[in-house]
Amino acid sequence: MGWQPTRLTRDQLAERRLAAARLLQAEQASQAEIARQVGVSRASVTRWKQRLDQEGPRGLQRRCAPGRASSLSAAQWRQLFRILGRGAQAAGFETERWTQRRIAVVIQREFGVQYHFRSLSRALRAWDWSPQRPLLRAKERDEAVIAAWLRRDWPRIKRGLAATGVPWPSWTRRVTRFGPPSAPRGRPSAIPQS
Repeated sequence: MGWQPTRLTRDQLAERRLAAARLLQAEQASQAEIARQVGVSRASVTRWKQRLDQEGPRGLQRRCAPGRASSLSAAQWRQLFRILGRGAQAAGFETERWTQRRIAVVIQREFGVQYHFRSLSRALRAWDWSPQRPLLRAKERDEAVIAAWLRRDWPRIKRGLAATGVPWPSWTRRVTRFGPPSAPRGRPSAIPQS
């Protein structure tokens, strides 16, 4: 059997059941062999066989997803993701971090729909949206000053350290060791044959 995705879509699951149904109806392979071919347990094939005998092939077709339907339409979800894409501060929060509680507040404020914040995780993942934590940076950070320091001052400091023979701080050099910490840096030389 070739590569298989770790998670199948509902349509793929239904197609797998129907493929097993065709094999069961042909009666050319045992249930264990069919289970191996479609990549499921033998118990699943037995359950599918029972459903096939009772309801026919329609019993193995895709059914509606269980649970309550989403309170937001597809257009509202897209609008929500545009709002989330602008950032939490643009939505009126103090920091740039999106939490499920904050997203629930935005949904309530924008659409008048109340979601419990704990139920949002699955819905957001279903729409392939994952909140990412922003990089923590000091508010006083000035990228232009940092770039100027790296361009102007760091080379001078580096030359001064090299001229005086002072060892550089560990964070300024790459170290690759192969073997114990006492081993010299770099790739090991060939082992002499005796």
